[in-house]
Amino acid sequence: MDNVNENINNDEEISLIDLFAVLLRYKWMIIITCVLSMIGVVVFSVISLCLPPEKSPLPNKYSPSAQMLIQESSSSGGGLSSMLASSGLSSLAGLAGVNVGGGSSNASLAQFLVSSNSLLDAVTDKFDIISRYKIEEYFKASSRKALKKTLTCNYDDETGIFSVSFTDIDPKFAQSVVNFVVDWLEDKFTELGLDSNKIKKENLERNIQSSYNEILRLEKEVQKIGAKVNYGTSAWNLPSVTTDVTKIQLELEAQKQVYMQLKTQYELLKVQMQSETPVFQIIERAEIPDQKSEPSRGMLCIVVTFAAFFISVFLAFLLNALKNIKNDPVACEKLNLKKN
Repeated sequence: MDNVNENINNDEEISLIDLFAVLLRYKWMIIITCVLSMIGVVVFSVISLCLPPEKSPLPNKYSPSAQMLIQESSSSGGGLSSMLASSGLSSLAGLAGVNVGGGSSNASLAQFLVSSNSLLDAVTDKFDIISRYKIEEYFKASSRKALKKTLTCNYDDETGIFSVSFTDIDPKFAQSVVNFVVDWLEDKFTELGLDSNKIKKENLERNIQSSYNEILRLEKEVQKIGAKVNYGTSAWNLPSVTTDVTKIQLELEAQKQVYMQLKTQYELLKVQMQSETPVFQIIERAEIPDQKSEPSRGMLCIVVTFAAFFISVFLAFLLNALKNIKNDPVACEKLNLKKN
């Protein structure tokens, strides 16, 4: 038994020695391959850095991002949801109709909208993506496919922060695209009516302005009638003028009351909105980045050098195996090879 173990150990030692011998035999090939690969990738990286981004085979790319806060609703349901979830009363929250799940349907909607054809086509039309990316066929499909590779989004369940980023060789262009997407999403959320308080606020602002304009118009009418009276009006027309003035004054008083009510509702809504978190809120817009996001040329040099080393080692063993086969008559006979 001891002799068998000893023979196995000897075979293993011989195998390791043979492997090391092969590496020594082809050491210059391995060294030269690694050095040439390292020099080649370094030169490639330097050239790609010196060339203009439009002509560089490996240009610097920038990825500005914007952050938004997306809530399930603008009411206090979010706070109640978190309280019930932390207290372990998730089932009670479900019966009450409060969402305690990890994730927001509004956030899911935002993620869908970022990759929707409506947004992608809007970005294409706004920034002329077809000409910029030199798309020559299947304009819609190709532009959408190109944007999906560079326009990305992410949602953090813990903080409720939704981020959008865009990658391009031009940092200013990338920033413009991100901010356009943010504004488009905000308009879409408003259009869908997800934030009821915001819609109420906009409606009240329009109604207040309309009521104010009507008040100004009625006051001007009263001033015009007063001017006519001052310039002289016949006794026959005096009752008619008095009736008109009375009618306009009544309308003016009614319009002022409407204006005061609308203004009161508006101020109360502003106080309410200050105590609530809106469904869609822009936290931080995209800035022009001063640092590239990719590529990592240092990592590229390391990866290529290691890859060249392993390939050269594999090639060394392959060449050694072919040499052994040629020197082995039995192997040559099996492979129908003629020994030189």
